[in-house]
Amino acid sequence: MTLLAIDPSGLRGIWLRGRAGPVRDRVLAGLSVLAPRKIHPFIADEALMGGMDLSSTLVTGSLQRHAGLLECAGLLALTMAERCPPGLAARLGQALDRDRGIGLIALDEAAEEGEGLPAVLADRLGLFLDLDGFAWGETGELVLNSGRIADAQQRLGEISTKADVLSRLARVAAELGIVSLRAPILALACARANAALRRARQVDEEDLRVAVALCFAHKARQVPDDPAPPDDPAQDPSERPAEDERDQDQAETDIPSDMLIDAARAVLPPGVLAQLQAARMAQASNSASGAGQKRKSMRRGRPLPARAGKPGSGARIDVIATLRQAAPWQKMRRAMMPDRAEGRLLLLPSDIRIKRYEDQTDRVLIFVVDASGSAALARLAEAKGAVELMLAEAYSSRDHVALVTFRGHAAEVCLPPSRSLVQAKRRLAGLPGGGATPLASALQLALQTAEQARAHGMSPTLAFLTDGRGNIALDGSANRAQAGEDAAQMARAIAARTVPALVIDTSLRPKPQLSELSAQMGARLIVLPRADARMLSTTLSAALGAKG
Repeated sequence: MTLLAIDPSGLRGIWLRGRAGPVRDRVLAGLSVLAPRKIHPFIADEALMGGMDLSSTLVTGSLQRHAGLLECAGLLALTMAERCPPGLAARLGQALDRDRGIGLIALDEAAEEGEGLPAVLADRLGLFLDLDGFAWGETGELVLNSGRIADAQQRLGEISTKADVLSRLARVAAELGIVSLRAPILALACARANAALRRARQVDEEDLRVAVALCFAHKARQVPDDPAPPDDPAQDPSERPAEDERDQDQAETDIPSDMLIDAARAVLPPGVLAQLQAARMAQASNSASGAGQKRKSMRRGRPLPARAGKPGSGARIDVIATLRQAAPWQKMRRAMMPDRAEGRLLLLPSDIRIKRYEDQTDRVLIFVVDASGSAALARLAEAKGAVELMLAEAYSSRDHVALVTFRGHAAEVCLPPSRSLVQAKRRLAGLPGGGATPLASALQLALQTAEQARAHGMSPTLAFLTDGRGNIALDGSANRAQAGEDAAQMARAIAARTVPALVIDTSLRPKPQLSELSAQMGARLIVLPRADARMLSTTLSAALGAKG
């Protein structure tokens, strides 16, 4: 916190992760001396970037402008940063890149892995702090020493660095799997701030260790293995490779990269190396909020900029936007129409602006599970577990889940779209298995369920778990050839309705029939023999996130 106070524009800000509570309140109370200005994820562009001052423009008859928050140096505190939309993230990222004294405190309240601050902002913020690991009893009042901060700020411009420090930080970042070139620049700013705090004149080893620990550890995507042991001291010195000639001062201050990597490794939580691959899969699905498709609305949702139009058919006039459009022209219109200008606001049809909103539909994930054959019990158990895991995440991701099973001569809806975990467990318990494979009927019922979900304002996605060996036609006859033709016809119907679909091949030996069916459906095929419930849930989350 002290380093952020010393150089908020150089460090660009801090990613503060933790749910609202007394611990976070203490941190924010300590940062209150920096006077951050609060913004929310749905702040209007006009408030950020400035715009027309409507009242002054109406009074003067000429365009008057007011400044936006991004035009004034200082710190911004973004609440609910995990909900930050891409447009706002891009605007804040551009403001941070312009180096106009803007800093950001991102308050991330994400509850699950895979959620969190958009990558475009996480890449630009130098510092990170996770408050979830702190208990109230382990914390105290956070009071920043304003005297030391002011003294360090005066010294900051006098701190010198060796020519190769930045390239050394870049090499360490590369070894940690950090591909962004902003990371070493932010780490250098952190090292300079720490040197100023210590009243030093030059960045040294201690400053670089602090910078790597604070700026690199949370961005690391890999950790190199421990370095090889040193050469055998019994080896003949004449047989050792000749060392490069260096000045004595340089030899004393050079910091091997493995020492800086150790600084990053020291602050990594236990077991993080085993979680790096899972973290990358979660980040792949980070772009998907779990909500359905965006759609324009005239009545509800997130406000969008008003557009020119005519009222009627549910459209409503945006009075403020209409006045804003008409205000700059009042002086000219009064001169052109003096007979109508007696204390009136002169409006033209072209001034009218219509309110617009952007609403998001709920998303429903429809599991279509093959319950036929000898392996039905295993597949049903996997599907039950996957559905329960997906439902457990439904509260945060706003997903609904439905279940369609097929066996015997027809498919049936075992669980209508729901977010109730209790209801799901009741419906899933005791589902029967075995019998023939009515794949065509399953495709037909899945399409009907998806169309019904769309009629209720939802965005459906189909997830098929099957081996693809259908042998029952739509008319109920045991005709494998006709069953294949019916299944292909229904697959093409799903593609024609543009219903997103995933096909998970659960057979031990995948066959080409299911690949062809997936292509006709326009679906993504994933081969997962012997997959358990957690693997299914993780794969589906990552695949749905990648589809976005």
